[in-house]
Amino acid sequence: MAAQVSALNLDLSESRSTAWRSRVIAVTLMAIIASIFWIDSRYPALIKRYHAGTNLKATGALTFGQVYQVDPAMPLSRRVYRTTVNWLDANRIGMTFSFLFGPAALTFLSTLRRRRTNSRYLNTLLGAVSGVPLAVCTNCVAPIARGLYASGMSAESVLATMFASPALNLVVLAMTFVLFPLQIALLKLGTVLFLIFVFVPLVTAREAGNEQIACVIDVPAAETWTQAVTRTLTSYAKSFWYVFRVAFPLMIVAAALGALVVEIVPQQGLGTQATAIGIILVAIVSAFLPVPMAFDVAIAYIAMAKGVPMPYVAAILCTLGIVSVYSLSVVGKTISWRVAAYAYGTVVALGILAGVITRGWA
Repeated sequence: MAAQVSALNLDLSESRSTAWRSRVIAVTLMAIIASIFWIDSRYPALIKRYHAGTNLKATGALTFGQVYQVDPAMPLSRRVYRTTVNWLDANRIGMTFSFLFGPAALTFLSTLRRRRTNSRYLNTLLGAVSGVPLAVCTNCVAPIARGLYASGMSAESVLATMFASPALNLVVLAMTFVLFPLQIALLKLGTVLFLIFVFVPLVTAREAGNEQIACVIDVPAAETWTQAVTRTLTSYAKSFWYVFRVAFPLMIVAAALGALVVEIVPQQGLGTQATAIGIILVAIVSAFLPVPMAFDVAIAYIAMAKGVPMPYVAAILCTLGIVSVYSLSVVGKTISWRVAAYAYGTVVALGILAGVITRGWA
C-alpha cells in the first residue's frame, strides 16, 4: 500500500493525557451532530421504509424520490442532468451529516493515544461494530472514512466501517429478511460477512506497509476550557477542510457518472431469462452505482415482484449499495487505489457467485 502522508498537521507537543477537555468538547460535538441526524432524519426514514413492507417504492433511477421527472424520451444529456440533481437532493441530508461528522470524529480520535490494535481481525471487528449503528449509505460513509483514516485508525477498521454501515444496519437487515426468501437473505448476509471478516483483513495484510496518518491537536500541559474550545474548533476547521476538499468534488463527479451509467444501461434485459453474461453485467453495474441507504433492498424487491429472474435479483441485492464509484474513489484517494480496485472486484465476484448459486436453486 502506498504510503500516505497527510497534509493536515495539527502537531501534538505534549502528552495527550492532558487533552481531556478537548476530548470532552469533541465528543459533545460528535454527539450533537449524530443525534440530530439519527433522531430527526435517518432512523425515522429507515423505520418508515421498514413498515412500508411490500409497498416499498422507488421512483427515481438512483433514488427513492425525484425532484425532476425523468422521461426515457428525453435526450440523454437532460436525463443525466436530472438524475444527477435528483441524486444530490436525495443525499443532501446524509452528505451534510457525513461532512460534519467525519471531521468531528477526526478531531476526537486525534486526541487519543491509541486508535488501533496489533490485530487486524480485532481492528476489523471494531470497525464493523462502529459501522452498524452509523446508518449511512456507502456514499455518505466515504467522507467519514476519510476522517477516520486520517486520525490514524487502521485501514481494516475503516474498510469494515464502510461496509458495515450500509449492509449490517439492523433495520436494513430486518427489511431484507422480511421481503426476501430466507435463503436469499442469508446469501446476502453471507456475502457481507465474507467481505468484512475475510476480504478486509486479507487485503490490508497484502497491502501492509502504509504509513500511519496521525493528525493530532496541539495541547499544552495545563489546558483551560477556553484553550480547549479554541483548539478544538481550530482542529475541527482544519479537519473539515481536509475531508471536504477531496470528498466534495468526488461526490459531484460520482453523481454524474452514476447518472450516466444508469441512464445508458438498458434495463429491459432484466426481464429475460437469466444468463451467465447477464449476471456478470448486473454485478458490474450494480457495484458501480451510488445509491442511498436501503435502496438495494428496495430495487431488488421491486425487481423480484415484477418477475425478474432470481439470479439477477440476488446479484443486485449482493452488490448494489455495498460499494459505489464514489466510496471507491474516496478509498483510492485516501488509502490506496489498489485496495479500491480489490474491493470493487471482490464485490462484483460475490454478486456473480450469488447469482450463479441462485440460478442453481431454480
